[in-house]
Amino acid sequence: MAELKTPARTRQVSWHDPLITAKAGHSMAGLDFLKSMLDGKVPPPPICDTLGFILSEVREGVAVFTSTPGEYHYNPIAVVHGGLAATLIDSATGCAVHSTLPLGMAYTTVNLGVDFLRPITTETGPLRCEGRIMHRGSRIAIAEGKVMDEAGKVYVQGKSTCMIFKLAG
Repeated sequence: MAELKTPARTRQVSWHDPLITAKAGHSMAGLDFLKSMLDGKVPPPPICDTLGFILSEVREGVAVFTSTPGEYHYNPIAVVHGGLAATLIDSATGCAVHSTLPLGMAYTTVNLGVDFLRPITTETGPLRCEGRIMHRGSRIAIAEGKVMDEAGKVYVQGKSTCMIFKLAG
């Protein structure tokens, strides 16, 4: 097979110091922190800039991220790599949990299950991923997430289990 020579496409990515965001997150309750990020008072974490998604809505027990798929999300068969949708679900479900945490508490994902229902391409258009708490105990929280297009058609669904713990220090 002949080697294909095509002009390279480029994308420049800039991000803020992640320690500024983490420090802010450790100094306030979860919902206050996420609202500060939504309002632009606290910079988003670098993963948002790297993959091209933003926190769009947050309230107690619910977090929404949005993204518009681009070519830079494509895998070798010209559909959006499943990692984008999985990251959206992990982010939305994790932030849904985070929104319930008081000052001094944190979470981490311990399990993530994702079901891919249909392919995502650049023609899919803007995506919305809503994460919502299903169960919140003192040590474990479970949240579900759905990645949908503007018409509400679900492309990916998932569930995460998060461990809740006290911040050190």
